[in-house]
Amino acid sequence: MTINSLSPLDGRYHEKTAPLAKHFSEAALMRCRVIVEVNWLIALSQADGLTELTPFTAAQQQQLVAIAKNFSASDAEAIKAIEATTNHDVKAVEYWLKIQLNTIGLANAKEFVHFACTSEDINNLSHGLMLKEALESTLLPFMQDIVHNIALLAEQLAAQPMLSRTHGQTASPTTLGKELAVFAYRLQRQIKQLAAQPILGKMNGAVGNYNAHLSAYPELNWSAISHGFIETLGLTPNPYTTQIESHDYMAELFHCVTRFNQILLDFSRDIWSYISLGYFTQKLKDGEVGSSTMPHKVNPIDFENGEGNIGLANSLLQHMAEKLMVSRLQRDLSDSTVIRNMGVGFGYSLLAYQSIAKGMSKLKANPQRMAEDLNNAWEVLAEPIQTVMRRHGLANPYEQLKAFTRGQAMSQQTMQAFVQTLELPQAIKDTLLNMTPADYIGNAFQQTEQLKHYL
Repeated sequence: MTINSLSPLDGRYHEKTAPLAKHFSEAALMRCRVIVEVNWLIALSQADGLTELTPFTAAQQQQLVAIAKNFSASDAEAIKAIEATTNHDVKAVEYWLKIQLNTIGLANAKEFVHFACTSEDINNLSHGLMLKEALESTLLPFMQDIVHNIALLAEQLAAQPMLSRTHGQTASPTTLGKELAVFAYRLQRQIKQLAAQPILGKMNGAVGNYNAHLSAYPELNWSAISHGFIETLGLTPNPYTTQIESHDYMAELFHCVTRFNQILLDFSRDIWSYISLGYFTQKLKDGEVGSSTMPHKVNPIDFENGEGNIGLANSLLQHMAEKLMVSRLQRDLSDSTVIRNMGVGFGYSLLAYQSIAKGMSKLKANPQRMAEDLNNAWEVLAEPIQTVMRRHGLANPYEQLKAFTRGQAMSQQTMQAFVQTLELPQAIKDTLLNMTPADYIGNAFQQTEQLKHYL
């Protein structure tokens, strides 16, 4: 079945993206619409002054809640069958729900299903619920696991010296752990922002003015009823809208995910480079093939896969962030087809997270290779030597080291010979003579040790 799917998310990667299907499939959207409709009906029954709708008993409320709670695949199919006639998906949910009320003896309440609502009242809240559930149950846990694993690897490699490369050239040494800590901190900042992102909703009618509500019950405080109802769903009321909730929060949310993804892309490319340099090796898997013709190859395919899927995810999420904020006058329908692809953008993100996590599980640091690079880069000590020379007032220290080292092959012997020529206190000179590239790591270890206080 899946090998004939048009999209790889539903085909090749079906099992990997399944956790998101229950949140972003069409059946999931139907389920959320039923949740909104049922809870709106209950909220109306509890509103003071809406005398035509008798408050439901506790047992009746349980029956209503059960309709949404027990929503099944056959229920979704039944709604699709109604939609074949209505050619309107939200209206089909309304009609289906009225049938359910008939079966549980609440037929007298069915005309208050979808009362004073425009379709977007139901849809925007449903989309909010979908996003809330998907973030809390799937996306944020996967994101947090990645950060946790990067931080754990940083802790393990906190003291492992490594040659830096700025502009691809040898530069002041660091530790491999500290470089990983940078990514853990950057990613965690985005997670905190994403977790704190309010998800907005509206329930205010055709153009946001409670027109229909007030025409039927002008004496009721519909803003208070609406806002209280939205809050019961765990969402935040948007007090000013047209027919649609403006989707600004969606843009903020999508942009936050793309920032997380882009930082993760940066991480993946750096790890790819460290593998290329030999700083990391990859654990072998029996039976796995790295090349169809070169038997020796162990390719960093998981990080490459993650990079590709992040590109797909971000292109879609960024488009949605830009498109969904724009609507002609009080409403146009161009957002409807776009917003249905939330699951696709998050699906490619999830694939990337899984691939990168898999790649990380294969990594094994190679201290010997890092030591070799450091021992072949004595020129990096030109920085501390000229800095000490500055402190002690020696003439033109930067220029001296530039002339001595730039474009030249440096060794321990040549650097120590230069130090011996300097007019410095012997204790200072001895410190420089004993310094090695592997020692010259600043406070990289201490920074890595402090990472736990920021996560």
